[in-house]
Amino acid sequence: MWRAGKKASNCWLSLASVYGAEVVAHQGWDSVLIDMQHAPTDFATAYAMLVAVSTTDTVPLVRVPWNEPDEIQRVLDAGAYGVMCPTIDTVEDAKRFVGAARYHPLGYRSVGPNRAALYGGADYISKANETILTIAQIETAKGLANVEAIAKVPGLNMLFVGPSDLALSLGRPMSPNPDDKVTLEAVDRILHTAHAAGIYAGMFSLDPEYARAMMKKGFDLVTCTADITMIGAGAKMAQSFK
Repeated sequence: MWRAGKKASNCWLSLASVYGAEVVAHQGWDSVLIDMQHAPTDFATAYAMLVAVSTTDTVPLVRVPWNEPDEIQRVLDAGAYGVMCPTIDTVEDAKRFVGAARYHPLGYRSVGPNRAALYGGADYISKANETILTIAQIETAKGLANVEAIAKVPGLNMLFVGPSDLALSLGRPMSPNPDDKVTLEAVDRILHTAHAAGIYAGMFSLDPEYARAMMKKGFDLVTCTADITMIGAGAKMAQSFK
């Protein structure tokens, strides 16, 4: 899609539900992201969710809880085709993250793809370094200050804006769909820095119209909503009969 100049949509999965992940993936999203940082999703559940998503053409991504190599390698071995790492603040953070996701000579990922080879095919190891996405979240004032250097780390594929944490770190109002001038200037800086470095830019949102605006702005991957957001909205709408 990106090579064809298209933007990719994403739906956030926070429910830790295998069935929910399968249902969402069957709705035609370009990608889904299984959240292990702020959702009650353990590794066994994430593994099962990856299996469920693989019944579709939707690309499976996982956000790990933190920049720990063992967590990064486990979700890749389970079949994630992209890993998002929260709070990348420095070049050293980015190198640690990218190294865990890449096989030698580009990194130090240990060989043992397990389910990934079943899902990705017999040539998984030879192709993994060029097909696995490494997605660094820029969500603090420190990360923003170092963003130009972070974007140049070899093997990093994307800078992804975590708008609520970024706004909080900048002393601005928190929102998953920010409209604060200072926060939006930071968002634009991250977007332009990524593209200047020849990598992709991603943005989180919980509103489809806001997400559409972010795609028009130039973001390559945009989260449009989350499973819990849709359930809440649907439940509220169902109450309208009262």
